[in-house]
Amino acid sequence: MRKGSRAGGFWLLDIGGAAAFAWGLAAAVSALIDGSTPLTGILAMLGGGAIRALSGFAAQSLAIREAQRSVAPLRARLHRRLLGEPLPRAIPIGESAAIAIDHVDRIEAHAARFLPVRYAAAMGPLLVAGCVALASPIAAAILIGTLIPFILGMILAGTMARRAADAQLRALEQLSDLFVERLRSLAMIRHFGAGERITRQIGAATTGVATRTLVVLRIAFLSSAVLEFFAALSVALVAVYCGFSLLGILPFPVPETLTFREALFALALAPEFYLPMRRLASAYHEKQLGEAALAVVDPLCEPLPELAATSASFSGIAVSGLVIAWPGARIGPVSFSLGRTGLVALTGPTGSGKTSVLAACAAQVAASEGTVSAIAGPDIAWAAQRPLVVPGTLRDNLALARPDARDAEILEVCHRVGLDPLLAARGGLDLPLDHRAAGLSGGELRRLGLARALLSQRPVLLCDEPTADLDAASAAQITALLVELAKTHAILVATHDMALAAHAQAEVRL
Repeated sequence: MRKGSRAGGFWLLDIGGAAAFAWGLAAAVSALIDGSTPLTGILAMLGGGAIRALSGFAAQSLAIREAQRSVAPLRARLHRRLLGEPLPRAIPIGESAAIAIDHVDRIEAHAARFLPVRYAAAMGPLLVAGCVALASPIAAAILIGTLIPFILGMILAGTMARRAADAQLRALEQLSDLFVERLRSLAMIRHFGAGERITRQIGAATTGVATRTLVVLRIAFLSSAVLEFFAALSVALVAVYCGFSLLGILPFPVPETLTFREALFALALAPEFYLPMRRLASAYHEKQLGEAALAVVDPLCEPLPELAATSASFSGIAVSGLVIAWPGARIGPVSFSLGRTGLVALTGPTGSGKTSVLAACAAQVAASEGTVSAIAGPDIAWAAQRPLVVPGTLRDNLALARPDARDAEILEVCHRVGLDPLLAARGGLDLPLDHRAAGLSGGELRRLGLARALLSQRPVLLCDEPTADLDAASAAQITALLVELAKTHAILVATHDMALAAHAQAEVRL
């Protein structure tokens, strides 16, 4: 069944209720004129009103449930891709949040509000015209005649609205990313007194969003004006025809003779002809934003080329002609190999793509060209520049790598990475941490990430700047630890530290 067709079916039932109400109104008024009882007409009016109320409630309830059910798999697939699977391009944090939350909400609103009324808008006017034709084929032809120029006008307005909605969505993504990135750097901004400049920057981005939103609203008002013009025109033409026909003063002959009841029925039902279109117009904004959001989300959810099959046990990493290409950036080609043990260093200036190559080896970023031998997710331990910290204790954060680890094992890896002074001075493993790791220095935070990687007991260690933010003695300690671990692990490090790179079996300069 087509999306929205079940809820749209209730909107068509609403038209049936409108037809029953119009017939009851015509019958009741005719009965009063004839001096008979209008009971039948009143009952038809009450029944038609009840049908409309129930069908409207059922259509909206069913549309929401269908939208939630259809979007749930998309939301889950998108969240998995954004949180832990390869991406076809680099996505900043703010944009990721906008895609995961705002875009999915717009897709759900599109499914809940637009798709059901679109189905009803395609069938509803024809159903109304068919009911009117039972009383007056000429009045039905008048309604159909006004529909043709209306459709042409809506196509023109819809084309303009699509471009405006795309621009508005891009502006919202950029504003979200800008806000998140500046918020993360708030302390640095205040330190350098750049608040006024950043305020102007955010103000300019906000103005851009407001401008694009006004363009979308302007087109929406234009679409509504086109709709209301033809809706009013259709009712006016039917009223003129029915009135002149009853008075017998039509300037041309027609192949029908209207009674008062038939004329009143046609006139009472004529406003319902464009009612499905009004509902469609009220949901048209959701259509444009929903389709623009789908254009962004669909490429992210498409299957990416799979890496070569992984053997049952880890046998090494082989990178051949790896190229990572994003808009405005190209990294590679890069080629190197790393066996089951050993140390390979990725070096190069800031922004050369060291972290991106690590991410490609971890299957977190899709390769544009070349190949990377597959590494199973359970084989990889990642020690990031700024590892994830969750609210809780130091023990909780270290145990993320292996929840069943005993305190003795956690203390052992803390000793190996040089966290003993922190444990002694700050309350041991029960040290409380917030999501920002407040109270930990940059070096201690990197040691935490490395300790977590060691605790995982995985054969592959991907280390991003493991000796940064450390004094010379501490950096030498971490370097010695990595050299020792390279005897039993495959270690790939991204580093600016030439002393660390000097101990690697191979250096890959980007």
